[in-house]
Amino acid sequence: MSTDLPIWESHELKEMAEAIGKFEGVTRKKPIFEFVEQFLPTTRSLLSEDVYFGDDAAVIDVEGDYLMLFSADGIWSKLLSNPWWAGYTSVLVSCNDIYAMGGEPIAMVNILSCSDKGTYLEIGRGIADATKKLGIPMVGGHIHPDTPYTSLSVAIIGKVERGCEIRSNMARNGDSVVFAYDLAGQLGPNSPYSFESTSSKGREELKRIYSSMRTLATSHLLSGGKDISNAGTIGTLGMLCEASGVGAVVDVDELPIPEGIPLSHWLLVHPATGFVVTCSPDKTEEVVSIFENSGMVAALAGKIVKEKTVTLMREDEKAVALDLTNNGVMGTQRE
Repeated sequence: MSTDLPIWESHELKEMAEAIGKFEGVTRKKPIFEFVEQFLPTTRSLLSEDVYFGDDAAVIDVEGDYLMLFSADGIWSKLLSNPWWAGYTSVLVSCNDIYAMGGEPIAMVNILSCSDKGTYLEIGRGIADATKKLGIPMVGGHIHPDTPYTSLSVAIIGKVERGCEIRSNMARNGDSVVFAYDLAGQLGPNSPYSFESTSSKGREELKRIYSSMRTLATSHLLSGGKDISNAGTIGTLGMLCEASGVGAVVDVDELPIPEGIPLSHWLLVHPATGFVVTCSPDKTEEVVSIFENSGMVAALAGKIVKEKTVTLMREDEKAVALDLTNNGVMGTQRE
């Protein structure tokens, strides 16, 4: 791991909580609902159902034994400094969104804007390497070869067995909060807030890891769950709690952490493969076991509570990281 990465090393609980609330990966989620609410009523009327925005993927009823999962992701501009990694990541995060819902990815399309041939070919190489590794095809898309900027977005479809979808808005007071990560990796390659753990693994090993969410889904063990995104571990939990109308308390000393990375920094990291899930307390041990049998490291490290805050805890000390009553992470709570 590079020694010149700006790793934040404060070990004070209050300072960690304050850093999470100010972290760009969290604050950049704020515009979500203000944008979505402009077309949400029309979407609901066209589909004749109470569509919910906030899951890792949209759930669309196409009749039959399966539901369609549909998601899109834009790659953060800061990651485009490494074109190969941007292409690779665009596939990885898209597939993670489908797996997080208990589903199975089917195919992707992309939209690429880039006028530099060397850059867009390197992005394409990253996409090709990721699709080969994960076994999920990129079937189409669109390229703008004459823009003054570079941007990359990917949309993906998948499927999930009816009644087995893992939602973000179903966590309930008293539920356990379990965190699971693939810790066999390292920070980077071009961001101190990303953790890469997939490139050294083969397709079958990755399938085994990702199968954990589908097993949990079909076993009906979870009340809710999300893929840990660039909002980090606590920021992602905050989005899940906001969607569910609850809060959480997290015992930071119980969180799985890679060796050599300070806790304060790990809380802000976007892991290549990481999930936060909720379940009833009596199912916690089985949930942790399924994750660990797949090759991940998992632990019970929190509890869902009525108070709409996400609070960090260590022994007798507590500090509020996210106040979900004041606009929330995604902007759904209005004063």
